[in-house]
Amino acid sequence: MLRSWQKECVESAVKKYTVSHKHFLCQATPGAGKTIMAASLAKMLFDKGMIDRVICFSPSVEVANNIKRTFGRIIECSFDGSFTAVGVSMTYQSLCSIPQSTWDGLSKYRTFFIFDEIHHCSFSQDKSKINTWGERVVFHLQDIATYTLALSGTPWRSDALPIALVNYSDPEGELICDYQYSLSQAIRDNVCREPKIVLVDSDSISDGHETYGSIAEFVKQTHSTYQEVLNNDSALRYLLKLAVLKLSEIRASNPTAGGLVVASSVKHAEMINSLLIEEFNQTSTIVTYLHDNSTQKINSFKSSTEQWIVSVGMISEGTDIPRLQVCCHLSSIKTELYFRQVLGRILRSGIGKIEFAWLFTFAETSLIEFAERINIDIPDSCSYVDMELKTHLSNSNIFKDIKLVKLTSDSSNSKGLEFLNKKTYSGIENHQSDVCLKSDINIKLLTNRVIEAFCS
Repeated sequence: MLRSWQKECVESAVKKYTVSHKHFLCQATPGAGKTIMAASLAKMLFDKGMIDRVICFSPSVEVANNIKRTFGRIIECSFDGSFTAVGVSMTYQSLCSIPQSTWDGLSKYRTFFIFDEIHHCSFSQDKSKINTWGERVVFHLQDIATYTLALSGTPWRSDALPIALVNYSDPEGELICDYQYSLSQAIRDNVCREPKIVLVDSDSISDGHETYGSIAEFVKQTHSTYQEVLNNDSALRYLLKLAVLKLSEIRASNPTAGGLVVASSVKHAEMINSLLIEEFNQTSTIVTYLHDNSTQKINSFKSSTEQWIVSVGMISEGTDIPRLQVCCHLSSIKTELYFRQVLGRILRSGIGKIEFAWLFTFAETSLIEFAERINIDIPDSCSYVDMELKTHLSNSNIFKDIKLVKLTSDSSNSKGLEFLNKKTYSGIENHQSDVCLKSDINIKLLTNRVIEAFCS
């Protein structure tokens, strides 16, 4: 049974295809079920006799395998690229190794191409700026495609380049979607969890010479790196403690709920994993490009009751682990695209009841701005002609629906977090772990606030 939005999108795409339009773009919030929608659309095109083959591209092996399973189940045919298969699921990386003769052979079939997370494929009239994937899509595939479906939850790029197969308004440069399903709609439909973003800050950060009143002030005025905050032992333990307590609270009613930590490096991840296990008495596994069997560990975690999984670049956009409900964003990557993709890992609900997704991060300037406009599906700053943050946003009423809540012991949002009204953090003895990365700054007087962008 398709969700209402999925059914509407399938019908809209078929209608557009039947009037001689071959390209269709769907922007749907992360966790909404884009893969099931795409597979259902492919099945309808097969049933109507409109296509002979379907080929899917996605940004990672994990996502490609998930697409393969979903399409095979819904279409009820082999989807492994074999001689008898009706389709295949591949990564964008494989575009570079497919010979031209393969594309030429496809020209005799009516082929439906699906591009998951199409924002990975850039295109520009300036050929020096186009990336390889975008070049292959535009110059090799769109001419032989009978129809194309482009999917994205975050349809913009951090490098400000336009996206392949996507139309923009002129002269504004705003993205034009054929179908859009927003996070606010998904929350109302109980398709996605309502996000609550906890920003951890400090009233007292010292570099040994001066004391600063916030993380943002410290980074700006000292020209220090955000990584120094991420490496700070007391700040890191404080944030992890909040997340561990929140997950414990959730697991009291949902014993299978899990948490994700997105670390900044392999060493950072190893240190965090050790803290979770040794200091917080949590069950945790680590997955990075340097650790063996990471893909198998992710698949095992999906169906386990383990509390935490710590990742560096392994659990990204499109990775489906519905039981993840708490996330610590501790990456040094500070782009809005990445921020929303990380948040998207905990939004997927699929159980038809009201739930919350809790993301914990530090109150760095960019991350504050991203959190404060999470209720805008495609921010104004993400048009391809201007990716710079627009200063007028802070003076507008665009945040009128956002509620800021101070976490205190009597707050309705602080059940299980009774110590949050205390400015000094004494929940855990402050000492350096053997694997802790070093930071010379002294962070005290840690505080918190929650951003709730979809309050009813």
